[in-house]
Amino acid sequence: MRDFYCLFWCQTSRKLLVLVFLLSYGNNLFAQKRLQDVPRDKMAPSLRNALSEKGLQSVRVSVQDAASFRQWLREYLPTAEITQPASSRGVLALSKLSPAQVQQIAACPLVEFVDVTNRRAHEESQQNKSDLSLNKITAVHSRFPQLAGQGMTVSVKEGQFDAADIDFKGRVLNANRFSGSPSAHATAMATFMAGGGNSAPTGLGVAWKAQLATSDFAQLLPDDAQQLLRTGVSVQNHSYGVAIENYYGLEAREYDRSTWQNPTLLHVFSSGNDGDKASADGPYRGIANVANLTGQFKMSKNTLSVGATGATGQVSPLSSRGPAYDGRIKPELVAYGDGGTSDAAALVSGVSLLVQQAYQQHHSGALPPAALVKAILLNSADDAGRPEIDFEYGFGQTDALGAVQTVADNRFFADALTQGSDKVFPVTVPPGARQLKVTLAWHDPEAAANAAQALVNDLDLELVQTSTAAHWKPWVLSTYPHADSLMLPARRGPDHLNNVEQITVAVPEAGQYEVHVRGHRVATGPAQPFSVAYETSSGFEWVTPLQETTIRPGAAMLLRWQWSGLATTGRLEYQTVGSSTWRLVNANVGLAQGYYSWTAPDTAQLAQVRLLIDGVAYPSESFLIARPLSLQVGYACADEALLYWRRVPEASGYQVYKMGANSLEPVVLATDTTLVINRSQSPALQYAVAPVWQGREGARSITIDYTLQGTGCYVRNFLPRQAVTDTVLLDLEIGSLYQLQALRLEKRINGTYQPIQTITPVTQLRMALTDPTPAPGQNLYRVQLVTADRRTYYSQPEAVQFVPTNDVQVYPNPVAAGQPLSIINGEDTPVHLRLYDSMGHLRRTATDNGITKTFDTSGLAKGLYFLQVRTQAGRQTTRRVVIL
Repeated sequence: MRDFYCLFWCQTSRKLLVLVFLLSYGNNLFAQKRLQDVPRDKMAPSLRNALSEKGLQSVRVSVQDAASFRQWLREYLPTAEITQPASSRGVLALSKLSPAQVQQIAACPLVEFVDVTNRRAHEESQQNKSDLSLNKITAVHSRFPQLAGQGMTVSVKEGQFDAADIDFKGRVLNANRFSGSPSAHATAMATFMAGGGNSAPTGLGVAWKAQLATSDFAQLLPDDAQQLLRTGVSVQNHSYGVAIENYYGLEAREYDRSTWQNPTLLHVFSSGNDGDKASADGPYRGIANVANLTGQFKMSKNTLSVGATGATGQVSPLSSRGPAYDGRIKPELVAYGDGGTSDAAALVSGVSLLVQQAYQQHHSGALPPAALVKAILLNSADDAGRPEIDFEYGFGQTDALGAVQTVADNRFFADALTQGSDKVFPVTVPPGARQLKVTLAWHDPEAAANAAQALVNDLDLELVQTSTAAHWKPWVLSTYPHADSLMLPARRGPDHLNNVEQITVAVPEAGQYEVHVRGHRVATGPAQPFSVAYETSSGFEWVTPLQETTIRPGAAMLLRWQWSGLATTGRLEYQTVGSSTWRLVNANVGLAQGYYSWTAPDTAQLAQVRLLIDGVAYPSESFLIARPLSLQVGYACADEALLYWRRVPEASGYQVYKMGANSLEPVVLATDTTLVINRSQSPALQYAVAPVWQGREGARSITIDYTLQGTGCYVRNFLPRQAVTDTVLLDLEIGSLYQLQALRLEKRINGTYQPIQTITPVTQLRMALTDPTPAPGQNLYRVQLVTADRRTYYSQPEAVQFVPTNDVQVYPNPVAAGQPLSIINGEDTPVHLRLYDSMGHLRRTATDNGITKTFDTSGLAKGLYFLQVRTQAGRQTTRRVVIL
């Protein structure tokens, strides 16, 4: 009947359509339609609740024929304001609607679905702390140094990040278009994904040479995908959410439509930080701690949602869980997120860039299908939580090294199939494999808005052993809406919900296997593209420490490894490099846990750790135990600057870096602990330093701008001990003694500065300077510094108000009526103040203490007054005051 109406509208006059409406629904339908009469599948659940509120509403509507619907609006709702998002055909935004008018629109046969419009998104992170070891990102940096994201671009959709941050220097697209105050959260997300590590080693991101673009999350519909791709964006990160929403709305549909039409673009969402809450709508409403993803856009099929874990790999209590509204697996991945799922999503976005870059290097620069990136990420993930898949960890903990290694080893397939067809791919399992894992993923066409099930094209995965015909189905979960059912372990069976399927086989026999992908239901498109990734795992591998690792002496760190064998224990030991003695750390370390918290010895040295498993030793790479250096400023003069750092025992040298066009660049390998910079020859202001041990570089210091560290030309601090005093005493702190021959305290006398104290040689960085003969009132001082090569530098002048004992100073005098009058009597004791007019009448009294007292003149008439100052000791002084 709906199709009939739409066709009828296009082929007849408006009067005939009105007649049909009246005959079908009765008189005054649109003005009197009740909410309960609107079909439930045509309106978002949260919108139904909002319509009970008073006031004007804004909605989104999905229509097949936008022109006809616009004409209908002009006829029946002429006051409605309408806009169309540039990236979404068939989706219109309407505003200034009463609740009754929203119901009227929902009842219109031209309307497919009425949804909420843009909601205020919130950032989903509170802290900004990263650990690149848990997800094996540091291992990728070490073993695949050619992969740093160069040539790739990631978009940060939320607030604007700080385009001026030196960790993004030279890599921000359209930085001149950034406006307003930057978001600290967006800056942190950009740093996790692509920070250059210029500010400090902790500022190094996953794809640290990638370009960065920004997009505003005020618009919750997807950006124009073609525009993103034209600017080089292949991954967009979404570390934000709204309220818990459990339905397939227009935003979810549009993300699926966009990715189906633009298959190389990957969207990564944070799952949300509402893991302890229950959904108010949908099949899982009221069930605590499940189905609480924050936003219907995260219900999309062709995107990735990421949950958060702590440093030991346990899912965070507030990390939002699945399932999706229709029982699909959400989130698909977890990653380390100390501050929440925002951080975790950003790390996965960065890892996705590295996977794309690795693929490009083997495929003439072509981008991989995003479904292949998804298959690789989910297949390489380390199982966590309950065995196999679940609704908390999804397919497991993100493993960047495993994902990149999958691409390097070419362990994937990509093809397309039609209804009923079967594609077969061979896989060889080597002897000694502890597990075989195969994952199928495909981008599915968008479903109808508010569809009961989002899956449209249904493919089936099956694994067959060639020699025995033994076969395995994918893992599936119970989706029954009960807390106990959703916690049941995964079982094998056909999957007709997800567009991702995974099969694992523990301890597979060596030999040939076949991966079958069948077109169970291909309802849309001539053929359905898909991607398959696989891996076999065996043995032991260190994840950290690596050769680049530096540990603070006496500090605890997590040693991490990958173990694919049985759940057994190993003997953990460490030794100093060059020593033949291994020292016991723990004789029974559980290997299945994958980590051990070890406290390093409190000494600087090169070291190794090893695990002994069934008599076989697995040593780590050698790593450095040392404290990081701190770069200090000796002086920063107009022509020259001096930087220095502490000496590290047994260090062979110190690598100094300066900030270049995009990243830190080596300046010199120094053997001393100082560096003199000729500013005319080296205009760079930002520097860092790292110790070098036996050709091995240790952890780099924080990068500093030496002009912003509080040290000027030798002088770090030059201040009077008291601004008002009866004894002039000035404290001087200098940054360095380097080439400093003499310094003089000078006082301004009769318009010129004259020396009153000289120190030579200069042997201390801190000293007290005095003036034995200060003049009553204000005295002005400066310090002159003379170097060995006769260069002369001066401090900023400092003023001291000198008040001799038993004297009183009053200023300003004359004073404007209403302005405070300051009184100094040289004593830090209470005084009693009495103000008399010229006729001797007492006009005001006050009591105050401190060196400088104040007296209120507001409300006093202009004229001549006399101020009497009386101390606690009974000493009395009178001063003449003029009020203007």
